[in-house]
Amino acid sequence: MAIDGNLHYFLLLLLTPLLVVRHFCEDFTEKRNTTQTKTNFSHISRMARSLAGFLALFLFVLICGAASLFQPISDSHRSAALELFTPTHGSFKSLEETYEALRTFEVLGIGKKPDVTATACRSISETLGLLTSTPKDLFYALKANSIVKCKINEKTSEGIITRLNTAVNGASSLLDFYYSIGGLVLIKDQTSKADVYLTDAEGVFRSVKAFSQSDGRWRYSSNNPESSAFAAGIALETLAGIVSLASSEMDQSLIITLKNDISKLFDSIEKYDDGALYFDDKLVDGHEHQGPLSTTSSVVRGLTAFAAVTAGSVNLPGDKILGLAKFFLGIGVPGDAKDFFNQIDSLACLESNRVSIPLILSLPSTELSLTKKDSLKVRVNTVLGSNAPPLTVKLVGAFSSGSKDASLVESQYEMQELKFDAETGVHILSSLPKSIDVGSYTFVFEIVLHESEHEKVYVTGNQTKVPIFVTGLIKIENAEITVLDGDLGSIETQKKLDLAGQNVVSLSANHLQKLRISFQLTTPRGRAFKPHQALLKLRHESKIEHIFVVGNSGKQFEILLNFLGLVEKFFYLSGRYDIELAVGDAVMENSLLRAIGHIELDLPEPPEKAPRPPPQPVDPYSRYGPKAEITHIFRAPEKHPPKELSLAFLGLTILPLLGFLVGVLRLGVNLKNFPSKAIPATFAILFHVGIGAVLLLYVLFWLKLDLFQTLKLLGFLGVFLVLVGHRILSHLAAASAKVKSA
Repeated sequence: MAIDGNLHYFLLLLLTPLLVVRHFCEDFTEKRNTTQTKTNFSHISRMARSLAGFLALFLFVLICGAASLFQPISDSHRSAALELFTPTHGSFKSLEETYEALRTFEVLGIGKKPDVTATACRSISETLGLLTSTPKDLFYALKANSIVKCKINEKTSEGIITRLNTAVNGASSLLDFYYSIGGLVLIKDQTSKADVYLTDAEGVFRSVKAFSQSDGRWRYSSNNPESSAFAAGIALETLAGIVSLASSEMDQSLIITLKNDISKLFDSIEKYDDGALYFDDKLVDGHEHQGPLSTTSSVVRGLTAFAAVTAGSVNLPGDKILGLAKFFLGIGVPGDAKDFFNQIDSLACLESNRVSIPLILSLPSTELSLTKKDSLKVRVNTVLGSNAPPLTVKLVGAFSSGSKDASLVESQYEMQELKFDAETGVHILSSLPKSIDVGSYTFVFEIVLHESEHEKVYVTGNQTKVPIFVTGLIKIENAEITVLDGDLGSIETQKKLDLAGQNVVSLSANHLQKLRISFQLTTPRGRAFKPHQALLKLRHESKIEHIFVVGNSGKQFEILLNFLGLVEKFFYLSGRYDIELAVGDAVMENSLLRAIGHIELDLPEPPEKAPRPPPQPVDPYSRYGPKAEITHIFRAPEKHPPKELSLAFLGLTILPLLGFLVGVLRLGVNLKNFPSKAIPATFAILFHVGIGAVLLLYVLFWLKLDLFQTLKLLGFLGVFLVLVGHRILSHLAAASAKVKSA
């Protein structure tokens, strides 16, 4: 099949999108928040405007659409934390930022972090000691102090407790309760006083509960009818603080009601196709809109805080907790410090919560080579990368991406168990099943915990789907190029092709003959291989190119060019045609784009109305290349006057100077009035030096300088002469006035 010349540039570049499509899979998997995902798809949509982009988009969906891979927190997060949380002059802008930075460093276990302890303690002490500090100021000061451990004296602690209790009694909004109660919880943990409690904990609990809604969301105040999941997270964290500050056991009916509200809230959770779960809010009047990351983070903090202080368990399916973990891990590495803190802090809450601790299955590499006999390696860790409890990983299925056929593994290798390497903490499948050949697949894994008690603590999900990319060297065999007689179909010339080598062939043919090229492609498993591209290109010596798609039937690839039917397409251009063959696929480790030779074509003369060859495209970058050298011939100089005449004219120009000197002598120049004092004498000397410099400048103008250079220097000298001349003339005038007055 021939391809129009306007598309051949796109088709030759199809190999490139196929080789980089995995990059888009990784980019799509790592960047999952709303803004990043929209950016990725807008980039892909621009690719789809061309034929090559459309096919790359198709392959992207084919390979990435079936499953997504989540990775626990890694060293890339630790490096990003040090870049995002950088103090200015030894401190952060606020105590809130200080706490977020220190909390992030603590969770990630970063040892070589910026030392801000001294400045943080100073700021904390000032904030806690000020009577004008709001509950919010006290809250973040105590938050930061929970990490830096600065000493708070007993008198200051008592004052803080009194102020926060007063704030609780006067609170009228959810945020008022949140900051004041949160501050009491923090000061209780940081002081030796044991009497930090709420006298009417149930009354405060009911006051906060009044902001709840029937769908599990909460309002910020009674005057604001809008509700949000972000506010629900704040409310849950606040109520958890009330329970911990209660002097006696809370009414269990209140706890049960709140657990039901949590279940209702999770009924409204949203879901991605890969199982990631998140909360999102509409714009709430009077408050800044919170995105999915901050909203989900608020809910996770509130949920885990409430579960930590209440007896019994919160009735939530483990898959929902696992879905929240996938959401935070699927974001990758946020570029904003606030988002980064929300991600890390939320994962730390999930790492040690009392509901369910999620376990994440990940692969060090999702690309396996049959040629190198790569082993399939699987890791199972917590969200922060800690070791998992004893467990077994089983391969329960493998599906070709984009196929709805039965599993390629389950029927023959059902429930394959991966071998655990205790030294590296990796589960290994040393050899892939024989049914797995080159291509893109979705592997299905199952995690089985060894101890039944761990099933109550950890959640693994039913099955985990992971995209796997299997590559290999493709055998290229029985490659031939043949010139056939057009009438009889007999072989005129036949030559073998070594597509793995560098040999080239030389052929000749006329318009009554045909050209046939054939070869076979076989996978490492011995199966027929069909690449995404198999293209043949003929380039005339005039740079006009023609591209043809090589068809296949099973293992055999073959293309037959009938030159008689192609004379118009070739514009009746006889001469040499270079032959190139392109065979490529993303899973083919030895994709090729190779010149296999040339053919001398003898085509008939074009008829009168034959189509003309199209003009060749001009390289747009050629305008920036070197231009042709311009050779300029100057006209012959005018004839100069005799040397004697020039010297005579020079003498005439010097005569005025001689006349000036004679005139000065005739006037009787003397130095009697030259100043005797040091400062006036200095200015007098500078004035005369300046005049001499001007005269010297005139000489240089005559000998060397041009007009612009002379005027520029004369401007500087003129300013200098005005300044020193004014000083010396002022001195002389003053001296003359004294003489006259005397």
